Amino acid sequence: MSSAKSLATKRQEILKNWFQVTVDSYPPDTARFLKSQKDPFANPVGQTTRQSLEALLDALISGAGRDTMAAALDPILRIRAVQTFTPSKATSFIFLLKQILRKHLAEDGRESGETMDGLDRQIDEMAMTAFDIYVACREKIYELKATESRNQFFGSLKRAGLIVETEADGPGL
Repeated sequence: MSSAKSLATKRQEILKNWFQVTVDSYPPDTARFLKSQKDPFANPVGQTTRQSLEALLDALISGAGRDTMAAALDPILRIRAVQTFTPSKATSFIFLLKQILRKHLAEDGRESGETMDGLDRQIDEMAMTAFDIYVACREKIYELKATESRNQFFGSLKRAGLIVETEADGPGL
């Protein structure tokens, strides 16, 4: 049996383990909630995390490319970008997959150096893609905050009568 087939047969177990370690990166109360609440409307973060991990695992098993991985990574990283995670903590869930796969492949006697090298390369590519997405999300957040601050500042000046807005110039003094 090939490593892809071996992973496919243990897909649900791998997914369950990966989801567990991913939500364990949250504070204990949050992690408990994310694990226990199955209603997608009451727990959109848990639902999005589960769906993204499932799509990522399927992409890994099928050998899909960077675009497929990026599409699966985007939702989970958008959520993690607005939370208090550091960049390394926000993307660490990807590296945890290596340990999970090693464990499951070793159980089947499939953990060879060549097999793991190929999977490691794919997971490393996934991690680099994740970091790019995370940084882009954080940049957008800072851009939005800067724009909002600027708008508030000019709005205050306008309300105080210190600037007059003309159609041709925009805000002016």
